[in-house]
Amino acid sequence: MPLPPLSDDGSFANRLWRNLRVAIPVAFWFGFLLVINITQTFSLVIKPFSLSAFRRVNRWCAGTWWGGCVVFAKRFNGTEVIVSGEDLPTDENVLVVSNHQQMPDITTIMALARSKGRLGDLKFFVKHALKWVPGIGWGMQFLNCPFLRRDWSADRERIDATFDTLVRERIPMWLVSFVEGTRATEAKIRASAEWAVERGLESTRHVLLPRTKGFVASVEGLGEHLNAVYDFTIGYVDGVPTLWQYITGRVKQIHVHIRRFPADELPGIESELKQWLMDRFYEKDALLEQYYQTGAFPGE
Repeated sequence: MPLPPLSDDGSFANRLWRNLRVAIPVAFWFGFLLVINITQTFSLVIKPFSLSAFRRVNRWCAGTWWGGCVVFAKRFNGTEVIVSGEDLPTDENVLVVSNHQQMPDITTIMALARSKGRLGDLKFFVKHALKWVPGIGWGMQFLNCPFLRRDWSADRERIDATFDTLVRERIPMWLVSFVEGTRATEAKIRASAEWAVERGLESTRHVLLPRTKGFVASVEGLGEHLNAVYDFTIGYVDGVPTLWQYITGRVKQIHVHIRRFPADELPGIESELKQWLMDRFYEKDALLEQYYQTGAFPGE
């Protein structure tokens, strides 16, 4: 079963102190996010004259704000990201697939992207409702993030248009897809296991079986613009933290195991590509089983 939620231990006074010590920095940083949004809005003025300059401004905006989040966690809270597996190049256009447990998964991927100088190139598959949220949602509209309604017939045309822009304009990218479709919880993993048994598939204990349709569409839609698939397996210590627990310094270590798969080695047949992704998640499940038993991924 998945790691349980991280408990909120300590006295009321300790919890109150943790909350108060980050209240001012967090308020400042979200205020600064609105300044970033204003900068992005003004970048529309230069878009008709120089698309590359427009992209550079918004890449800087994303890298600056997300970078601040990463630095805050590392220096203010002492959060350490422990990486094992393959070393990654710095110049590839990639599709990132990862297990998904809670919001700190996203900040962990940001830390990995920053370590490779690619933070401003991150793009996420995002719920459509987030599109209109001030700050984060507004900002992502300038970054060519695909917004999804969870209805494939409605999403397909929008996704294809996004991929067409990325490919036609040769936009650098780390495109992040949580292919499980939702956060893995004990109840959802039980439901996923029942679904697998009904279809004669092997069940999993720590991850949800992936939704393959969007992954296949991404690989096919990005075509030669895609250099590789990065497979991240994220493991927490003691329990899965919420975003607020992460912000308030309750998370001291996060472990990530990395695998890299060149795009030209992926199967070219749709059914085989779907099975390829399923196999990665069976392997991911085994990695997490070992991690929970030993406290480390292979190679740490």
